Amino acid sequence: MRIAVIGAGAMGSIYGGHLSQHNEVYMVDTAAPVVEHLQKEGLKIQENGEDILFHPQAVTSTEGIEPVDLIILFVKALYSRSALAGNKNLIGPDTYVLTLQNGSGHEDILGEFVDLDHIVIGTTEDNGAVLGLGHIRRGGVGNTNVGMLAEDKAGFLPKLKEAFDSCGFNVKIHANIQQLIWDKLFTNVSLSAVTGVLQVDMGYIAANPYAWAMTTALIHEAVAVAKAMGLEADEAAITEKVRKTSEMSPNGCTSIRADIRDGRKTEVDTISGSVVRAAAKVGVAVPSHELIVNMVHALEGKDK
Repeated sequence: MRIAVIGAGAMGSIYGGHLSQHNEVYMVDTAAPVVEHLQKEGLKIQENGEDILFHPQAVTSTEGIEPVDLIILFVKALYSRSALAGNKNLIGPDTYVLTLQNGSGHEDILGEFVDLDHIVIGTTEDNGAVLGLGHIRRGGVGNTNVGMLAEDKAGFLPKLKEAFDSCGFNVKIHANIQQLIWDKLFTNVSLSAVTGVLQVDMGYIAANPYAWAMTTALIHEAVAVAKAMGLEADEAAITEKVRKTSEMSPNGCTSIRADIRDGRKTEVDTISGSVVRAAAKVGVAVPSHELIVNMVHALEGKDK
């Protein structure tokens, strides 16, 4: 399979490196030092304390490269549109686009470039960290969960599973991938969003009654949207799961909190913002989520 991985961070490197074992892989990134290192030295991925060297092709520009079978997006979701627009030549009539990015609603942007039956959405249970230039640690291995929002008429998902599994992944194909995505989303749009606005550790949420009241209000609205979409959502069970997540990671720092703290743009539009967009489609009021989105964007600009 011919595959382009856009975004050579920790997760893009893990997937791009491993997939290069049995596929023609292009790793695409705008960071010239990263690409030059991969071209000259290859990509080192540390697994179980051992460094494994991979040699995917790495480029800053895909000009002149023919359309690929699969594009995997591993940029921050707020850069998805520009990433695809800048690499349009990779997209042909038979090209599929896979997103394993955080949040929900990515298909709205991906649909500007490929048809719905060529969009694959999912989640990854793998995790990783950048140790240095061209050096990544694969910290945990789990399932790569994928599915489509339209009928897989061409039978692409089994081909994807075969290609990925042969390179050390464990792909699970889901008939209702939105359910899985929203199961993960509930924590991000409540606990994570509130830690970002308050700039606190995860443990503060369950310990402080005011923070907890904000969090449960967000859960309540998100559950209402999910149910209107035809998804299963047990509010009591979700609330208990979020509470335990807070209590079991007292010093945990969410990505949305870190982004605000460090002056970076956040992925709030594909996290809390995805609830707002979904709510508009199904006619459910979500004033708390609308407020959170506005607050996060206001915080993004406070030091400018």
